[in-house]
Amino acid sequence: MSQLVINSFEEFEKHIGQPLGISDYHKITQDQINKFADATLDHQWIHTDPEKAKAEGAFGNTIAHGYLTLSLVPFLWEQIVQVNNLKMLVNYGIESLRFAQPVVVDSEVRLHAKLANITNLRGTVKTEMEIKLEIKDQKKPAFTGKLVFLYHFK
Repeated sequence: MSQLVINSFEEFEKHIGQPLGISDYHKITQDQINKFADATLDHQWIHTDPEKAKAEGAFGNTIAHGYLTLSLVPFLWEQIVQVNNLKMLVNYGIESLRFAQPVVVDSEVRLHAKLANITNLRGTVKTEMEIKLEIKDQKKPAFTGKLVFLYHFK
């Protein structure tokens, strides 16, 4: 899928209520899960111990941390939309977030994004994005939510 290019508030505004796009798939590996565990000091066995997870876990293997899947949003978002003429982008908040299904190691995920709302706050553009992290070959997404970004255009 081709990346949407946005150069101004006015261009962004034309997409209210519309899907903005879908990222490529990204495979979540055990190495990535382990590095996230090291970075966050969250070494719960369901994430980091494949043998125990296979023997005792509910999912047949290790699963990605929910916050690891959420942390992929900036990487996947950049595949969907290129916003030009920026001074700065700020992750402002999460209005809602629901983890619907765990992501088993070696699963592939991709981001769906829709512009729910946009407001020009005297030069700062507040966007509300409805997002969904799809898991390949699964009916339920890993998560759904509404993220708020602040774009400061030049």
